[in-house]
Amino acid sequence: MSDSLAEMSATVTELVGDRADAWDRSGLLPLDLLRQLGAMGHLCAEVPTKHGGLGLTSAMSGEFTAHVGSLCSSLRSVMTSQGMAAWTIQRFGTAQQQADYLGRLTSGRLAAVAFSEPGAGSDLSAMTTTIRLEGDEVVLNGQKVWITAAHYADLIVVFGLHEDGAAAVVVPSTAPGVTVERVADPLGCRAAGHSQVTLTDVRLPAESVLGGAGVGLPLPLLVTSALAYGRMSVAWGCVGILRACLSATAGHARTREQFGQPLGRHQLVARQLAELLASEQIATRMCAHASHCWDEGLPDMVIATVLAKHVSSGHAARGAASAVQLMASAGAQDGHVVARAYRDAKLMEIIEGSNEMCQLLLADYALTVTP
Repeated sequence: MSDSLAEMSATVTELVGDRADAWDRSGLLPLDLLRQLGAMGHLCAEVPTKHGGLGLTSAMSGEFTAHVGSLCSSLRSVMTSQGMAAWTIQRFGTAQQQADYLGRLTSGRLAAVAFSEPGAGSDLSAMTTTIRLEGDEVVLNGQKVWITAAHYADLIVVFGLHEDGAAAVVVPSTAPGVTVERVADPLGCRAAGHSQVTLTDVRLPAESVLGGAGVGLPLPLLVTSALAYGRMSVAWGCVGILRACLSATAGHARTREQFGQPLGRHQLVARQLAELLASEQIATRMCAHASHCWDEGLPDMVIATVLAKHVSSGHAARGAASAVQLMASAGAQDGHVVARAYRDAKLMEIIEGSNEMCQLLLADYALTVTP
């Protein structure tokens, strides 16, 4: 880990401290903390330095994401959303839009990305939100559901149907016609600000459309690009969950005694620890490979990202369940790190493409590419 990355991790560790449990219980992250981290460039660390970002590689950003994920998955989820918004703007925005919006996201403003709808979850081709051009304005109508970080967001990157294709629009959360309503009592990542977003005749300047109001892009291109970043971030976040579980269970197994010896010396407990270590190592290496493909621009970048997300989230869910089993009553109280990990990790198998959707993508790849 480079000195700068170590310094970033130490800063976040100090800022989070022992407050993650309280945030999980209350369902809220401190807004001043999010703005502070945003202004430091920590929430979208891969944004180029010319736009106020840190310019980290995917590998460096991934290790930082894993560290944040080991501390608080809700905070890591906000980081994922901010990074997805920034990546979408970098990928599809004009030079002026990049300078404007990315500068805001590295100066303390917060962002979310809105894909999912009541009838469009895994099947985003069923999206019905419309982005209609009227003179020098665009008009948005639609409903988005389970939008991570929308509760905190100043800007929401909304995906919808436009012209003969699709588009993404940067929407101020305070714009007339925008309604943001928090999801009540989510299973995991409780403080990540999941919200429903309703857009009712929202009128914005045409230049709010990324790339230009007259440009209709294929929906799969828009969605795949943003999801690729999100999947990478979630995958590294799952590495963090596994590391947190491994640290908690190893410490418990060293100090807790049963039948006259440390818990970790009992063979069935030792097996669980060994499998948890193996899960953390497997997930780390899958993510490292995907980040390498990302940084080098290799042809297998997209499928490597899907694979990393699928493998890491599965191992995180199983590893967190094993950690709760190993710690028994010591880890079964709401708010404990492994109890929180158990709930958070389950969501990781669903968001940014469910494990079932990842399996379908991987199977298609195998059928197409494998000799």
